[in-house]
Amino acid sequence: MALLLGLLSAIGPFAIDMYLPALPAIGQALRADIGAVQMSLTAFFLSLGAGQLLYGPVSDMVGRKPPLYAGLVLFALASVGCALATDIHTLIALRFVQGLGAAAGMAIPRAVVRDLHTGTDAARLMSLLILVFSVSPILAPLVGSAVIAVAGWRGVFWAVTIAAVAGLAMMAAQLRETRPPSERVESSLGSALSAYWLLLRDWHYLGLVFIGGFAMAGFFTYLANSSFVMIDHYGLSPALYSVAFGVNAAAFIGASQLTGSLGERFGLVGLVKFGVVASGMAMLAMFAYFAAGGDSLWVLIVLYFIASGFMGLVIPTTGVLALEMHGAIAGTASALLGTLQMLTGALAMAVVGLFTDGRPLPMVTGMAGGALIALVLTWLTLGSVRSEPTRRTQQA
Repeated sequence: MALLLGLLSAIGPFAIDMYLPALPAIGQALRADIGAVQMSLTAFFLSLGAGQLLYGPVSDMVGRKPPLYAGLVLFALASVGCALATDIHTLIALRFVQGLGAAAGMAIPRAVVRDLHTGTDAARLMSLLILVFSVSPILAPLVGSAVIAVAGWRGVFWAVTIAAVAGLAMMAAQLRETRPPSERVESSLGSALSAYWLLLRDWHYLGLVFIGGFAMAGFFTYLANSSFVMIDHYGLSPALYSVAFGVNAAAFIGASQLTGSLGERFGLVGLVKFGVVASGMAMLAMFAYFAAGGDSLWVLIVLYFIASGFMGLVIPTTGVLALEMHGAIAGTASALLGTLQMLTGALAMAVVGLFTDGRPLPMVTGMAGGALIALVLTWLTLGSVRSEPTRRTQQA
């Protein structure tokens, strides 16, 4: 079950990370500048974020499997269209549609976990799901580089089409409906809107969401720009770029596995404060170096490796704290969290895209800006909050 749900969740991110080594080649093939090519990535993020708001309530009303089927079919059809696109504007439009389909796999598996288990069993299944999901940033760029070498950039979209079809087959064979009709009676559009309105008035919840969101915005800025910087500016091959990208992803994943033990010792609030400050210091050091005229690939890789590790402490922990006071509507709260964080990342990519020139400084400026905003939000949201004893925090 963890493998199936993790793979369904990873289809969307896989379509992002596998796509990254192809960005320069797409620009050349479709005669598009860097900003236009990046817009195809931004469009995917926008629809991937916004679509979750739709799938969450729909899955409450009609069950989990029908919207999952619909999302994967939409994703597969849009992927075929992307593989056949002949101009950048068509590609951008189809990437938006592709993101709408992928949003089903982002929103619904978390709801399935809640349907099946509660307490420690749910936490165990969720951690396994996240582990499968987190492999994507490491493997996808490497797979993408291999596909591009054999079949060109269009091969990436044929590959994710095959992945979507495989997901449909696995879901039909192995996933039972976990939201029976008897549990759908009280779910309606009105109840979903009421829950969203409640969350949008909760400033503590929103503060935690955007601490994680702006920490992630630095990563999204790196996503959109790193292939141009490392391949075009520093001259790495797509394969070496994929290795460099995977190293930073590994730092994030490795550190995130420590949040349980460190949170038990220091408290979740203290862990967020420490992670935000440490990540922000690494990001600001990187900005200072490049703003002063430095241009070393190794400085970029090493400092971002450090920052990624500390972000691995911040992002999952802020998610836990944000949902802590909204257990009765945790599914809706989780969907809104995912949407707001995706939209924050997409906005950051769009703003940095206005200034990008293929060199490191615009990218690094956006990354450091996200870290600084996260630091300010942490002070405003958690500055007067003391870390709770861990055992109480974990049981809440």
